[in-house]
Amino acid sequence: MLSNRQSKILKMIVEQYIKLAKPVSSNLLCKTLKCSSATVRSEMAGLEELGYLEKTHTSSGRIPSEKGYRYYVDNLLELKKMNAEDMLKLQIIFHNQQLALSDCISKSLQLISDMTNYTTVVLGSSSHDNLLKQIEVVPIDADNVIVIIVTDKGHVEHKNIHLEEVELDEVKKTVGLINNLITGTPIDEVSTKLEYEIKPIIGKYVSQHEQIYNAFYHVFSDFTNQNISVVGKNNMLKQPEFSNIDKIRDIFEKLDNAEVLRSIEEDDNNNINIYIGKENTIDDDMTVIKTKFKTDNDEGTIAIIGPKRMEYDRVVSLLEFMKENIER
Repeated sequence: MLSNRQSKILKMIVEQYIKLAKPVSSNLLCKTLKCSSATVRSEMAGLEELGYLEKTHTSSGRIPSEKGYRYYVDNLLELKKMNAEDMLKLQIIFHNQQLALSDCISKSLQLISDMTNYTTVVLGSSSHDNLLKQIEVVPIDADNVIVIIVTDKGHVEHKNIHLEEVELDEVKKTVGLINNLITGTPIDEVSTKLEYEIKPIIGKYVSQHEQIYNAFYHVFSDFTNQNISVVGKNNMLKQPEFSNIDKIRDIFEKLDNAEVLRSIEEDDNNNINIYIGKENTIDDDMTVIKTKFKTDNDEGTIAIIGPKRMEYDRVVSLLEFMKENIER
């Protein structure tokens, strides 16, 4: 453990660097600590030797290292109550009775992204954990039907599909084949089963099979992919740490990669979890703060992603508020 003075200096440097994005000099700390510049410089050198601070080439000041951020989060972070403005904006969304829960989550994360200039992510229940229970079709008019997908966990999705000059009976035959042959299949495997199990036989029973097959294939593909949403990706461009074009390109590719994003929810811990630098799979210069939520009908993960120089106290408070209101 660090001494009291070392802890104070590290805490001040982390919080000043979060605020200013500039290396922190000893002069900035002397007045608050009421000690000489030489004493502060000596303590800063000691913290650097211990691996909690780093010295940049452009300044005599120091910045927190990954180890320094981790020590700060584990031992020095003081959580604050959400400010009234943040809370009011989010409460307006969650108190809107006309919004479905998924819309509340989506709008809240958009708002948080705008307020913080960080990137937000919601990962719904893994489509592998939802099994197809049944599908139904409801005709709207001669060329349009609504496809309703129901999973074993009570999750319901619907999508309008356009079919030109296709008989409703042909659509119902296809629905019958799907319900008879691939009910109980994980949602993310349905498209594959359609390709290899339904497609080879659909032509024997359904005369307009190609158009109908393609429509259903796209419905299930969309359902599988829609449970990951990334908001505010361009906010990375506002962070001084990410001014390098190659760096930004790599981060954007990671944020577009469903497999990388799914790794955010790997552990089963339902608390607020903070992954700093090399602890996350997005980027060594970033922090991922996430929590899981669970309701009677749904579960998922919400995360806020930003530079290691992140407002940890504010982000943790925002996620706690989100989790509490989602589960309520």
